[in-house]
Amino acid sequence: MLIASQFRPQSTFRSFPALLLSLCALALLFTATQAASAQAAPASDQLLIYSIDVEGGQATLLVSPSGASLLVDSGWPGNNGRDAARIQAAMKDAGIKRIDHLLTTHYHRDHVGGLPQLISKTPVGEFLDHGLNREDSSVTRQDFAAYLKAIQGKRRRIIHPGDSISIPGIATIVLAADGKHIATVPGIQPVPNAWCAAEHPWPDDPTENARSVGILVTFGKFRFLDLGDLTGAKELALSCPNNPIGTVDLYLVTHHGMNLSNSRAIVDAIHPRVAIMNNGTHKAGSPEAWQTVHDSTGLEDLWQLHTAEGSDDAHNSPEPLIANPKGTAADGAYFKVVASSSGAFSVTNTRTGQTKEYTRK
Repeated sequence: MLIASQFRPQSTFRSFPALLLSLCALALLFTATQAASAQAAPASDQLLIYSIDVEGGQATLLVSPSGASLLVDSGWPGNNGRDAARIQAAMKDAGIKRIDHLLTTHYHRDHVGGLPQLISKTPVGEFLDHGLNREDSSVTRQDFAAYLKAIQGKRRRIIHPGDSISIPGIATIVLAADGKHIATVPGIQPVPNAWCAAEHPWPDDPTENARSVGILVTFGKFRFLDLGDLTGAKELALSCPNNPIGTVDLYLVTHHGMNLSNSRAIVDAIHPRVAIMNNGTHKAGSPEAWQTVHDSTGLEDLWQLHTAEGSDDAHNSPEPLIANPKGTAADGAYFKVVASSSGAFSVTNTRTGQTKEYTRK
């Protein structure tokens, strides 16, 4: 009885291994060529920061040179998904379709309320927060419960002072969380804070504001500080008697520019070049906080998301530095910061399309 394989030419069996090896070699060559091409492509040297108009809340989007993203807070609920749509508009400008890390600084409605609407439309890699709600108020309990419901079954990480948020291309360290704070920042030598001695006492704060997560973002020589709604007593605990933060290039004015925050001891110690105040038309942007930031030694510009209509002309920035000035037909303009690892950066007012450059110092 003859076996079918006996009729196959011997050369077929001899050539098959050689053919397989050739195909593998071609595949390896293709992969190596792709890798070489990817390595040859110049990496972006831009960190993008968007201060999004959520009408006196917070939504700050950071996109690293690698394309990885961090969203700090998600604005208000309701308003037909207004704040989620504004965050998505910034994402589109940055060329991203997902949020890798969504950090909720604390559980007040203007910071966490928009999260359920946003994540119903936008993929999120992980959710970061300071843990349990610490405020004894019905509205904050409701918002915390809504937050937990929205992220149920999703990846969540409770962060603490000293933790880092892994974002390729930038270094992000947690300075404060859940009422505690860091003593030292890696690579920075704490120095005595000369402004502490003259600082007035600040009252204890039992609200979620005092539990805010605060972060320091470093991209080469560029440094950005966001302390959420951290209030005065906690600012002093962080920055006195020694300042562990050092100086920063860009300061997101704490607590939307409320006079419950922005102690002179911390503002003068961090010595910002530029500040952005994410105030609303009739929320925050208080004259006292505005003046403290404005008078900080070395400050070049104070940008505002809105004219503070409860204040006066002397305590509002010039109109070119305001995204949504009084009398504009519609709100929603935002600031776009483009930073280089050299320390140079720019701020664009999307209402006017005008960009101001801040050269490396």
